Amino acid sequence: MNDQEILARLKQGDENTLDLLYKKNYRMMVKLIVKNNGSEEEAKDVYQDSLIVLWQKARDPDFVLTSKISTYLYSICLNLWRKELERKKRFSYEVKDEVDVVDLDKNERIKIINKCIQQLGETCRDILTYYYFDRLSMVEIAEKMGFANSDTSKTKKYKCKKELDLLVKSLYKESDFLD
Repeated sequence: MNDQEILARLKQGDENTLDLLYKKNYRMMVKLIVKNNGSEEEAKDVYQDSLIVLWQKARDPDFVLTSKISTYLYSICLNLWRKELERKKRFSYEVKDEVDVVDLDKNERIKIINKCIQQLGETCRDILTYYYFDRLSMVEIAEKMGFANSDTSKTKKYKCKKELDLLVKSLYKESDFLD
């Protein structure tokens, strides 16, 4: 299957083509991230996010691909990884500069997160519990939840995590976490 056929199938919403792309380019994308100070787990996350970007772009009627799909994915991965490295760098500086922040007891943090997770819808509650507490992979979550594939799990986990973050921020103030 050539790139134009792949793109046409993505435009039609063919998730099997997305799986094919994932497998076809996996090694190259993981190698990119690992060579640039990342772990294989981080590489998987960045690559899955890159595929989601491609999926969304491909479904846009105005989207025109001007390179090979593998090149396009590579550049998305690289850009996302650079943003992640920059975020990590900023975070490490913020942590070093913050003297007053007291780390909450781990059990207390878990209680807070559990309380907030219980307020989410059933799907989000299950996905986040499976991922963070049961340590299931995206493939296992897809199977348990009846999703088409692990990319669907990844997308839903991302949206649920955002929802959880907003909920925690709405219920708790920063001062709640300070001594």
